[in-house]
Amino acid sequence: MRTSEKPAVNTAGLSGPASRKLPVPPRERKPALAALAVLLILGGALATTLLVMRSGDRISAIRVTQQIGAGQQFTAEALEEVQIADSGLDYVSWSQRQQVLDSFAAVTILPGTLLTNSMGVRASSELVPGKAKVGLALKSGQAPAGLQKGDRVQVVHVPARTSQTESQVLAEKALVFSVGAPGRTGGTGLITVIVDATASPEILRYASSGEIAVAELPGAR
Repeated sequence: MRTSEKPAVNTAGLSGPASRKLPVPPRERKPALAALAVLLILGGALATTLLVMRSGDRISAIRVTQQIGAGQQFTAEALEEVQIADSGLDYVSWSQRQQVLDSFAAVTILPGTLLTNSMGVRASSELVPGKAKVGLALKSGQAPAGLQKGDRVQVVHVPARTSQTESQVLAEKALVFSVGAPGRTGGTGLITVIVDATASPEILRYASSGEIAVAELPGAR
């Protein structure tokens, strides 16, 4: 009796093309990108180092401690030396203090301001021919509280109660040049204002009889 032979089973796995793996492409190396990454890292580290170093750089600057009106000369009492970070702005160095004292404020400068070159001018816009300094001895109620050097005021003729004359503005926008100590009776004391020379005789005439008052102009600095 003939028995049928079963075909042998290939237990070694597939052979031929199916048994071969697909080739893996080799990784492409990009030296240019690697070098760029290194440069970026080094550049960032350098920039950080420079910022840290610059933050420690200090320069000597000038800070204004008292209000200085436009056209007024700088005074030693109104300036102080401060150390600030070097930000590259055009601050005036403390070594130039004498030049500052020989100049005048181009604009009204408030206390706490760091001085820059654009804030000073060689010639005053107030102390010029055609202007006059006038001293006013003011009583309580004839000037606002807190009046200080550099303020702008109206100088007003306030006639006596027995007079039939109405009040009149004698100077529209006078500069307060100085403010003295208050009087013993609580008055404002002596203040000096700069007015047009043509108005000074009339202002002095009314001031001698106590018929002068001043009104502050905060928006006219």
